Amino acid sequence: MSERAKLKIEGLSLSFGDLHALVDINMEVRGRELLAVIGPNGSGKTCLLNCITGFYRPQKGRVSFDGQQVTKLPPHKITKLGIARTFQGIELFTGLSTVDNLLAARHLFFNSVAMGAPAGAIYFGPGHNEEIRHRKVVEDIINFLEIESERHKVVGMLPYGMRKRVDLGRALALEPKLLLLDEPMAGMNLEEKEDMARFILDVSEERRIPIVLVEHDMGVVMDIAQRIVVFDFGHQIAEGTPVEIKRNPAVVKAYLGEEV
Repeated sequence: MSERAKLKIEGLSLSFGDLHALVDINMEVRGRELLAVIGPNGSGKTCLLNCITGFYRPQKGRVSFDGQQVTKLPPHKITKLGIARTFQGIELFTGLSTVDNLLAARHLFFNSVAMGAPAGAIYFGPGHNEEIRHRKVVEDIINFLEIESERHKVVGMLPYGMRKRVDLGRALALEPKLLLLDEPMAGMNLEEKEDMARFILDVSEERRIPIVLVEHDMGVVMDIAQRIVVFDFGHQIAEGTPVEIKRNPAVVKAYLGEEV
């Protein structure tokens, strides 16, 4: 029996005027799998993530998460349901420290404001205890991603690869049930890519979080993905295991050029 889909996309179509960014996309993310989405630039990969997270509203089709349709929900409600993402361009608070960037992602879980103005304004008591709980979560992520030495450094001063790692940490701080990674290794050197690939695998295997990975580095994709979906000009042209994708003539013609 196949594993129940965590995320299900049915007949998804997105257009910008005469430009068809996505055309009748049907795919799913199962259980705890690591699914990669590949394709040439402009093939619709980021558009897909934007539809899943509510940044774009598709003209047709539906997106379901844990059995609930989320197609028309605003981004903040989709995030509360457990979908977190990183961005192709790093979208961090560059003037804040690593710790503060991760704490900022915890705002969805702060309850002191709901207790009333006094509890939210006074640091001692419930507000203090709550901050301690959130800091423990953040410190666990910092240890997990091995960024202890960058804990109190201003993010805008960190090396590019380290900022990418902080971006992943911020997504993890949302306690996701599904993690969407938009080109997490773009612009990295070989060592940085190897580190990021290791952390992505650890998120998948140790934290058991299903992942949708959009990535151009085919060596990395073929090494870590369990299943791959291929886009070309907004169309879904193939789906299968890395071995199947490498041997698919349509994929070789549209994207790979030769077997990886």
